[in-house]
Amino acid sequence: MTINLIFRIAAVGILVSVLNQVLKQSGREEQAFLTTLAGLILVLFWIVPYISELFEIIQNLFTL
Repeated sequence: MTINLIFRIAAVGILVSVLNQVLKQSGREEQAFLTTLAGLILVLFWIVPYISELFEIIQNLFTL
């Protein structure tokens, strides 16, 4: 995992937070929820390969 991934996740978090506040202030709670959900799904797509690699490493560790 690189530090670049952590910065990308932080940037998405900040962007989603700002968009969420702006949309809620303008009375668009549905779009705010969808924006939050889209940010979460995007970050999960970035994280899932690392989680699967972690499970493979743990599996190989216990099969020794």
